[in-house]
Amino acid sequence: MDEERALTDHLGELRKVIIYSLLFITVCFIAFLIFTQKMIPIITREQKLTMLGPLDVIRFYTGIAGSLSLGVSAPFIGLLLWKFIRPALTDVESAKALKFIPAMLLSFVGGLLFGFYVVFPFSYQFLLNLGTTNFEMMITTQSYFSFLLMTTIPMGFLFEVPFVLMFLTAVEILTPEQLAKSRKYAYVVLAIVSAIITPPDFVSQLIVLIPLFILYELGIGLSKIVFQKQQKAIHADRLPQT
Repeated sequence: MDEERALTDHLGELRKVIIYSLLFITVCFIAFLIFTQKMIPIITREQKLTMLGPLDVIRFYTGIAGSLSLGVSAPFIGLLLWKFIRPALTDVESAKALKFIPAMLLSFVGGLLFGFYVVFPFSYQFLLNLGTTNFEMMITTQSYFSFLLMTTIPMGFLFEVPFVLMFLTAVEILTPEQLAKSRKYAYVVLAIVSAIITPPDFVSQLIVLIPLFILYELGIGLSKIVFQKQQKAIHADRLPQT
């Protein structure tokens, strides 16, 4: 009976997390939808885009509002998830998880900015110049927005790699030695990701790939700092008390 009650309470808490998350996303979506008209010049960079029909207008506006609302809602959802799994964590793991949420948010925003101001404009302009050499280019809002998402959203998640590695070290799932030994495999995975999210030209892939390699090495460095602090704490606890 106690197990059934515990399971019911657990499912009830999960339902609250889902409902609150959906409500927050909905509020953000409505807010961004209202102000989308003012954000369009920033997002489109005043490019001359083409709408093929009235449904394209709806897709474009809802696509912008939906993407921004999901991004803004991420920290709130992360906080709800932390509260949900907190009973299963130790006090140390709970504190560490809460501490890393702001860092991962900032890194996600940094990745979006890198994608928006570096990866996207270079890749877009390169392909545009390549196309106009032999063709008359007509860019639709749908294709423009899809390409924008493809070159920005993944960068936001990839920029979180150092802090994810740091967190996994903090909760003693990974060690710097394991990360260093897995370097060549990680580089292969990052190269594949870079090839997927960038246009099929060598320069664009390098623009993304080199920062990803740097981020992984930064993750190893941060992992070493956390690991060394853990070892010092363990050593201090083992010292005889006077």
